[in-house]
Amino acid sequence: MTTAHDSDRARPEPAARSVLPVRPTDTVLSVLRNPRLLTREALAGVVTTLALVPEVISFSVIAGVDPMVSLVASIVLALVMSVLGGRPAMVTAAAGSVALVIAPLVREHGTDYVLPTVVLAGLVQLAFGLAGLARLMRFIPRSVMIGFVNALGVLIFVAQVPHIIDQPWVVYPLFALTIAIVVLLPKVTKAVPAPLVAIVVVTVIAVAARLDVHTVGDEGPMGGGLPGLTPWLAPFTLETLQIIWPTALSVAFVGLMETLLTAKLVDDLTETPSHKGKESWALGVANIAAGFYGGIAGCAMIGQTVVNVKIGRARTRVSTIAAGLFLLLLVTGLSAVMSTIPMVALAAVMMIVAITTVDWHSLKPSTLRRMPVPETLVMVVTVAVVVATNNLALGVAVGVLLAMVLFARRVAHVITVERHVTSAPAGATVTSDTGTLGTASDTVGVTPSAGGAGAVVDGPPAPETVRYDVVGPLFFGSSNDLVEHFSYGDDPATVTVDLSRAQVWDASSVAALDSVDEKFRAHGVTATFVGLDDRSEAFHGRLTGRLG
Repeated sequence: MTTAHDSDRARPEPAARSVLPVRPTDTVLSVLRNPRLLTREALAGVVTTLALVPEVISFSVIAGVDPMVSLVASIVLALVMSVLGGRPAMVTAAAGSVALVIAPLVREHGTDYVLPTVVLAGLVQLAFGLAGLARLMRFIPRSVMIGFVNALGVLIFVAQVPHIIDQPWVVYPLFALTIAIVVLLPKVTKAVPAPLVAIVVVTVIAVAARLDVHTVGDEGPMGGGLPGLTPWLAPFTLETLQIIWPTALSVAFVGLMETLLTAKLVDDLTETPSHKGKESWALGVANIAAGFYGGIAGCAMIGQTVVNVKIGRARTRVSTIAAGLFLLLLVTGLSAVMSTIPMVALAAVMMIVAITTVDWHSLKPSTLRRMPVPETLVMVVTVAVVVATNNLALGVAVGVLLAMVLFARRVAHVITVERHVTSAPAGATVTSDTGTLGTASDTVGVTPSAGGAGAVVDGPPAPETVRYDVVGPLFFGSSNDLVEHFSYGDDPATVTVDLSRAQVWDASSVAALDSVDEKFRAHGVTATFVGLDDRSEAFHGRLTGRLG
């Protein structure tokens, strides 16, 4: 194969990178120095804790462990991530996605294997973060993210419905009162979080009137005090590793996916960046700590994070530290008070969170009309899988796979091959005619000469020349049928293949170019490949002729 590098070809200058102004953000130190900000962050943490408790208890039932196990693990997770995490104001606790993964292990082998499973999952997350693999999150398409957010809103809302329907009639006035306070109080004052006021008011009414309503205490036992370290009861054997490793990997990657997606969501809500790698390895450390003191793993709690960031307007680690400490206070000293909170109040707050979580703009008919059908399909499939399985991580995985398939299908047709033929009697001025997608278009264009329009000047025929222009990126998806776009038997002894508007990205593309060259040689034609940029030329030169 003959190659030539067009060193004189003009290259566009790199576009100037736009620098967005950095918005001033609150820091822990600035919050501690400002009583108003400190109050805001602390109250946001309190509201978040109240929204956290019933879900954590419910998830413990799903996982098959004692509610105190999940509550204590949530304290450890919240405090450790507040110190080590890379996304301030994001709430981490014992989560439903992790509970769903661990539940089959507990049912089949008992709780003795939970601690080694959690420790192994934490080590995987630690390695994931230290290896910098969190950068892979950038490959999750926007349509999957929107589907993730919309599915989250649906799951949060549906999870609260049992606390509203088929309940005593008195639940409905309390539900309406909670909604009214949460919606109307911010119009009067934002000094105190409206959800906190609503929960306190409804709890006082329920206790004072001795109303027969479902409470947090009905979700599970709320005994005071803290347990000691979690004992390691599983044997240190290869059999134990064989039992725990599939669940441990699932816990690790489900937790990472949900945490990193939540971090990206908070980045968008607060317009501030986060350190995804730091968040990943910190989650591993937090889960190992929670396993040894608590007993179960966790990850970011998306609904509670939205409560903290969107409703409580928290922006720093102070809010999550306050949440962890308040949860510690509730577990050790105020468990009796916590158990009296009506579930209807918490359900109403979470329903409003669910409604505000959904990206309603993405569901408008005007938006759907403008959006490409494949992207809408990816969003719908992501939502459908999450709602059908109650598994956010599975829905995201299916959405990403579908997006990859649709993307590969689209880019498989981005390559065009234009054939330019020059052939005319000697002395004539000629132009070229262009075909696309390798379709030979051999009509000769002849400009008018002095002899009249379309006149041909006598003389010996000039040799015919052919140039192919390849346009678009060459990789495994687009270069597979590249060999079909050339007219081998119709070309003269030498042809030029211009790659100045193409790039070579992988070995499949090099193999495709080698196949093109071999076919030309089989027809007695010498092909010269020109125009490769420096990177493509170096990559091509390293592999051409060596791929078998």
